[in-house]
Amino acid sequence: MKMDTEADWSELTRECLINILSRLSLEDRWRGSMLVCKSWFSTFKEPSLHSVFNLGPQFDSPPESTRWWTPQFEAKIDSMLLSVVEWAQSSLTQIRLRHCSDRSLSLVAQRCPNLELLSIRSCPRVTDYSIFKIALSCPKLTELDISYCYEITHESLVLIGKNCPNLKILKRNLMNWLDPSEHQGIVPNEYLNACPQDGEDEAAAIANSMPGLEWLEIRFSKLSAKGLNSICQGCPNLEFMDLSGCANLTSRDIVNASSSLVHLKNIKKPNFYIPRSVFHTERYGHWSLYDERFQTDIFRI
Repeated sequence: MKMDTEADWSELTRECLINILSRLSLEDRWRGSMLVCKSWFSTFKEPSLHSVFNLGPQFDSPPESTRWWTPQFEAKIDSMLLSVVEWAQSSLTQIRLRHCSDRSLSLVAQRCPNLELLSIRSCPRVTDYSIFKIALSCPKLTELDISYCYEITHESLVLIGKNCPNLKILKRNLMNWLDPSEHQGIVPNEYLNACPQDGEDEAAAIANSMPGLEWLEIRFSKLSAKGLNSICQGCPNLEFMDLSGCANLTSRDIVNASSSLVHLKNIKKPNFYIPRSVFHTERYGHWSLYDERFQTDIFRI
């Protein structure tokens, strides 16, 4: 039998509901609270609840799925982001997600002038078109992650650098093209084969337009010693660099280039395990020829 004193949750004041919803995880808000009743859904659209849109944990916990790389899944992510942008009413400052497209990012550029963090990894249909708009409309950007977005070129990096003077963190990692087996069966082959080749152009763009960078990730970039040297000269405030998988760099290249970085605290160097049997050492006369280029100090042979 119902008790007369039973609370009617639909009659909570808007202030109480906002307080409750602000304490819930993103998943609980979207899958539970917004579906309770009309008043809860109305409160769910409160701008202050949407200043941060972080789908990162939903992508990080499960193993990567082939479903994520389909147009249908991308459309769902776009729809979520479009809704958040509408509800936030220019208060959106952080976006972390994957598999969106130009469609939703173009609206972000229009409606989110206070955006400070944009992380859009693994977005095959994000291009220079929307990133140009972001660069021109979001000058407060301090962190940008465009890893595995192969339709974004060095031209976007130039524009971001010139129009976002507060940029401190750039993540422009590529997939492991040295051993693509870890991505095969999940990432479409045509996308794997589209890995950017313009490592030197990207290095020049970073060096010439992002002098305030403090954190740089360019895993599996195809830049050379010349490109790395230009980055170290153009970005003197770097404190962290991740060069994992940069196969065109030697240990000596990295030491020489980074010696000018007085603030550098940590650097991740290329780390390759290449069994000795792969090479015909007798052809070259001495195994030490490989010590520098392939980092044999960390081999387990």
